[in-house]
Amino acid sequence: MQSSLSAFDLARLQFAFTVSFHIVFPALSIGLASFIAVLEACWLKTRKPFYKDLCLFWSKIFAVAFGMGVVSGVVMSYQFGTNWSGFSSFAGPVTGPLLMYEVMTAFFLEAGFLGIMLFGWNRVSPRAHFGATLMVAIGTLISTFWILASNSWMQTPQGFKVVDGHVVPTDWFQIIFNPSFPYRLAHMAIAAFIVAALVVAATGAWHLLEGRRDAAVKKMFAMALGLLLVLAPLQAIVGDAHGLNTREYQPAKIAAIEGIWDTEQGGTALNLFGLPDMEAQTTRYAVKIPHLGSLILTHSWDGEIRGLKSFPAEERPNSTLLFWTFRVMVGLGILMIVLGIAGWWLRRRGTLYESRAFQRFALAMGPTGFVTLLAGWITTEAGRQPWVVYGVMRTAQAVSPLTAQQVSVSLMTFVVVYFLVFGTGIYYMLKLMRTGPALPAAPIVPATRIANQPTNQPANQPARRPTHAADQLIDA
Repeated sequence: MQSSLSAFDLARLQFAFTVSFHIVFPALSIGLASFIAVLEACWLKTRKPFYKDLCLFWSKIFAVAFGMGVVSGVVMSYQFGTNWSGFSSFAGPVTGPLLMYEVMTAFFLEAGFLGIMLFGWNRVSPRAHFGATLMVAIGTLISTFWILASNSWMQTPQGFKVVDGHVVPTDWFQIIFNPSFPYRLAHMAIAAFIVAALVVAATGAWHLLEGRRDAAVKKMFAMALGLLLVLAPLQAIVGDAHGLNTREYQPAKIAAIEGIWDTEQGGTALNLFGLPDMEAQTTRYAVKIPHLGSLILTHSWDGEIRGLKSFPAEERPNSTLLFWTFRVMVGLGILMIVLGIAGWWLRRRGTLYESRAFQRFALAMGPTGFVTLLAGWITTEAGRQPWVVYGVMRTAQAVSPLTAQQVSVSLMTFVVVYFLVFGTGIYYMLKLMRTGPALPAAPIVPATRIANQPTNQPANQPARRPTHAADQLIDA
């Protein structure tokens, strides 16, 4: 494979490719695990059968997403040793134990109770089964905790010293609860719930458009929209707090995200749109709103934002990339808020299940959670460059001594295998979503009752369509 890219560039591209495939599956499984636990709690409390039908339906999709997340995660772990041995040697004393804690506390918990959750419905008591489901949901959140602790330490490292070219931990509390960790943990956990809510809402919208009006479809549609109504605005608030934290600890990232090259005195304008040019050191065709940058990024009218020119050229992130990935994330986030509010308004009017235009909107929004998630992670990780451990170790120092040919061969192999394996898994999940939850069983009416039932139906008037019993349960 002839390429002008170096082994370093190809190694970064390979890791970006594999982590992009990986992150979507854990995000979906984190959200679905908690959603299934809520559904099962509702079933235990009400004993309404459609809650159990929804548990069984979404458990199948969760199992596929969980399996693909585990497989893709193992591949990523191996890459630390193959492509990034410099990083493993330098930072392994911190990142290694954090990943071990994730396996020991979260993965073992999930693996231990997953079998009961998926196959124990008729083998253990309902309360024991709910306990297993709850343990799996808690395990996914514990996994999020440790993974974000490790990644956040790379963004805002503290609690260590460097001895003989290796990181030596000095304070594990500071390492885990580093300055960016609380914001990034909240941001990621909410993002996972939003991803799952959008998938559930889109699945419900699909079946409503196909004509289903049973209780299971209506309930999952309404529950997902209710979650979006709460979480989408909350995510904007958490994102704002995260931005303030990033400005304090990674000011170059903020300047690159906003396409700000010169430090403006007395208030910074916000570049709504534009084309950042790294070579010319300017943002071309910028559409500016005076002082709005200061209001958003410093919460003051005349707050000062350092421009990219105040940082050495070799320490500037790629503004051309970050400027647009951030705006994709924010733009789709605004649409999610609109979706939640519109669903609430239609529900109040009593037309939520009949508005086909809104259902098409919800269906179209289904994949946007994944797009927003990937755009956010690209913004976070590319914005950290050229550092792998911010301010401590450069990414170029972390790469293994490989040739471009070696990395390109493994990259091509990953592309082919990932599209075959995970493409098949995604196709199967979409097929399950299209099938939908089980249809409720029709009530059995004795034949004698049907034969003796009086009717006042005129002979020339067509018979009424039977009303499904489940339609009467949805608002209970």
